[in-house]
Amino acid sequence: MAATKKEAIQTSAPGYWPQACEHLTRRDRVMKRLIPRFGTACLESRGDAFVTLARSIVGQQISVKAAQSVWNRFEALPRGMNPAAVLKLKVDDMRAAGLSARKVEYLVDLALHFDSGKIHTGQWHGMDDEAIIAELVAIRGIGRWTAEMFLMFHLLRPDVLPLDDAGLIKGISVNYFSGEPVSRSEAREVAEGWAPWRSVATWYMWRSLEPLPVAY
Repeated sequence: MAATKKEAIQTSAPGYWPQACEHLTRRDRVMKRLIPRFGTACLESRGDAFVTLARSIVGQQISVKAAQSVWNRFEALPRGMNPAAVLKLKVDDMRAAGLSARKVEYLVDLALHFDSGKIHTGQWHGMDDEAIIAELVAIRGIGRWTAEMFLMFHLLRPDVLPLDDAGLIKGISVNYFSGEPVSRSEAREVAEGWAPWRSVATWYMWRSLEPLPVAY
């Protein structure tokens, strides 16, 4: 999804990308073929943890187009898209923006976690991936897949392997198994050769199926 004018969020790319691409190209025959096809495109972070997670909740189980429409209406409600402002919103106004009752509950819980300091944003740089995932899945509406997408697209962690992601599994199937069904264990075995850059390789698996870059 593209950032709106109101968000005014600049994206940033990971500094490790060239090193990761060189490693993957050298170690993996599929990556050697795929990586040159996509030029300088890479993972990018929107830079705001609360907004990234709120967008992920709004977009659950609906199309990208519908999610953007609902987000645009929801984003117009508070003076600023931050936890304190969201907590001041009326439930009826949030529902009128197109949010389900459950998503309203999830967004309020997300805002409460940030506003109360339960989310240790200032400590994330020193925490490992699993510790951050454990912190995030304690929030209603955020499961492991969403937390892994957050690690990849917000924190730009280099070695995340989201085995619950259908696009990753399909990409491995198409590129490594001639389209045959792939189990989680087979996907994990392929990905062993990608370490310590499994986030990067996963991104290229997605790109092999859909040329437009993914952004969360």
